[in-house]
Amino acid sequence: MKPSVCEGDMMDDSQKHRILMVSDFFYPNFGGVENHIYYLSQCLLKLGHKVVVATHAYGNRSGVRYMTGGLKVYYIPWSPFVMQNTLPTFYGLLPIIRTILIRERITVVHGHQAFSTFCHEALMHARTMGYKVVFTDHSLYGFADVGSIHMNKVLQFTLADVSQAICVSHTSKENTVLRSGLPPEKVFVVPNAVDTAIFKPAVDRPSGSEIVIVVISRLVYRKGVDLLVEVIPEVCRLHPNVRFIIGGDGPKRVRLEEMREKHSLQDRVEMLGAVQHVQVRSVLISGHIFLNSSLTEAFCIAILEAASCGLLTVSTRVGGVPEVLPDEMIVLAEPDPGDMVHAIQKAISMLPKIDPQAMHNRVSLLFKWSFWWMHLVGKLVPFLFVISVDERTLQLA
Repeated sequence: MKPSVCEGDMMDDSQKHRILMVSDFFYPNFGGVENHIYYLSQCLLKLGHKVVVATHAYGNRSGVRYMTGGLKVYYIPWSPFVMQNTLPTFYGLLPIIRTILIRERITVVHGHQAFSTFCHEALMHARTMGYKVVFTDHSLYGFADVGSIHMNKVLQFTLADVSQAICVSHTSKENTVLRSGLPPEKVFVVPNAVDTAIFKPAVDRPSGSEIVIVVISRLVYRKGVDLLVEVIPEVCRLHPNVRFIIGGDGPKRVRLEEMREKHSLQDRVEMLGAVQHVQVRSVLISGHIFLNSSLTEAFCIAILEAASCGLLTVSTRVGGVPEVLPDEMIVLAEPDPGDMVHAIQKAISMLPKIDPQAMHNRVSLLFKWSFWWMHLVGKLVPFLFVISVDERTLQLA
């Protein structure tokens, strides 16, 4: 069971909505989108809305389940075929989506993630039935390769009739507007947030002369694993007191293990494998620096979680990452091995001046869920959902 993350006043009945969240990505899978959907749902429940989540089945987790706060989850018996995405069918999901929409008396459908086929189909069926839909894009996509061109065409088709769209950074908004052809005034920027009650610094910071650098991400090409393969040996050569902890799994894990064997770094590079979200804090507080080597990123909530735990962050300067933290809390580098090594050296020199508790307090002030979703989205969502129902134009001061 997960803790409640929001506190707020209940809304009167005229403002309440019955919201269906749809995506291929939800618990027990773990990642930024999954956490976002869960915490947003909890905050909307606290505001008095009814929230239902629809996703595909995960293993033997099928049927209807209930989570904290009365969050109802439909695990539809529809098997994924690659990277937790369901096979596109166009109309295969229509009967079950129609049943959920009618049974739960849904008023607004909220889809998440551009490369979720489940999301695209659900939004298409919802619009066919006359429901108003909102879409949140969590990632950046290119324009040149075949896969990106295909996904951008699908996105244009799906979002041609959405009521509003939400992006997690201004960079992401520009990317989504270009890819989907949506009018910019229909796309809003609402940054991600972190549950600072969970992600807090250790009471006793790791002592001694050893410096621990933590990496937690999916080990795939997009997360810059090939950069890590070149950066880690050089950092270990320059700083004998540095040790790496790498959490995560994926097809690129083999590359890291080969690097560890080649450079005889078994005692300095620890591979944890897949890390459940409930264990992320315990991994983070064992380190001093958090390293993010993504090649493309719309926001990167892992950076927020690390900063909330009091870690200084080193990250590639890509996508929406420069928007995440103030300059004094993050060291940015170009996605180049030499520049990354230089940034890590700079971060190591900054460590004596870092106060983990002060960093946590600042993240709590800037990125606490109860702030962003109760005070920002708590005001935005009623506007978004009201215009989704009566087609009025949203005017923001």
